[in-house]
Amino acid sequence: MSQAAVQAYLHTRVSVMSTQLFKPGELAELAGLSLGDLAGRYGLTALLDEQVTAQAKSRAVEQAFITILLSELAILVRPMTATERALIMAWGRKFALFNLKTLIRGKLYDLDQKEIRENLYDLPPSVRLSHQELFRAENVLELLRQLEQGPHALIARQAREAYEQRREPFALEAAIDQRYYAGLARQVMQFHDTNLQPLQHLVGTLLDRENIQCLLRFRFAYRLSPSETFYQLVPSSRMMHRDRLLELANLETFERVLEALPPPLDALLAGSTSLIDVQRRLHGYMSTEAHRVLRHSPFGVARALAYLILRESELRALFALTQGHLLQLPSHLVEIAVGLTEPICPVGSMLTGSTLAKAA
Repeated sequence: MSQAAVQAYLHTRVSVMSTQLFKPGELAELAGLSLGDLAGRYGLTALLDEQVTAQAKSRAVEQAFITILLSELAILVRPMTATERALIMAWGRKFALFNLKTLIRGKLYDLDQKEIRENLYDLPPSVRLSHQELFRAENVLELLRQLEQGPHALIARQAREAYEQRREPFALEAAIDQRYYAGLARQVMQFHDTNLQPLQHLVGTLLDRENIQCLLRFRFAYRLSPSETFYQLVPSSRMMHRDRLLELANLETFERVLEALPPPLDALLAGSTSLIDVQRRLHGYMSTEAHRVLRHSPFGVARALAYLILRESELRALFALTQGHLLQLPSHLVEIAVGLTEPICPVGSMLTGSTLAKAA
């Protein structure tokens, strides 16, 4: 098959899948549905089983959404070149890192293996970890040394070095996240043709969002020093480049960081008083940029990645809606979680949530 035919096939696949994305106003409509209606619309049969706990239902739904996303990823990478496939798979390996963090916490807190297994996600071979070997590791350092023998070697090495220097779970998980995003940025730079610009724009926007959120969290919620904060960030090819991150990390207040951001981020985040609000606005910005690439880019791999980013975001919103019902939360809290209502909370407040809520 010629390259032109491959690109045409990929564009068609992306366009067909994109019809599943939310239409304007659809999320608000879904927020008004009952749990049974949501289950019926999306085939979430686990929600209708009265014999299992709310926690088990929640876990089954989350697993179902991850399976959907990774199944679509597998379809999209089939016609891609090796370089294109490597980028998309690098993005999708975040789910394996969620399992890695679960294994690490299990080792750190000496949890029962059955409990650990129940909190691992069932992933396809293309992204999963070798759980059986990692289970047999006596401690965190041995687990990471074993992981250094596979495709997650760079992540495992940096995490091990961070843990050897500072025996803190926070430092360990931050190192894993930092190396993941650095790897994603490195994969983009493997492109030297006209694909590079839209991919730099898309992944650069993703890194800009992550850098701003992490900088604010580390400096003003965790109270890390400027140097400790800067070390955890990954310079972006767009706005959050190295010198700017260094300047922002040295500012002393939440408000001054927002004021010092470049356009259009300064206007976008003006008046934000909490990390939750910043996250909500940046999420909207990321979605807008991904939609732009999806609609207008002539390059299939950029459109595929934009679709996956949007699809993940919408599946997270659906999961939040089902969680709201299962936990019997007030509707206004659920609407905040899915971005339909503005949050009201103090500076430095942070959302906590499930694995899908943590994915970038």
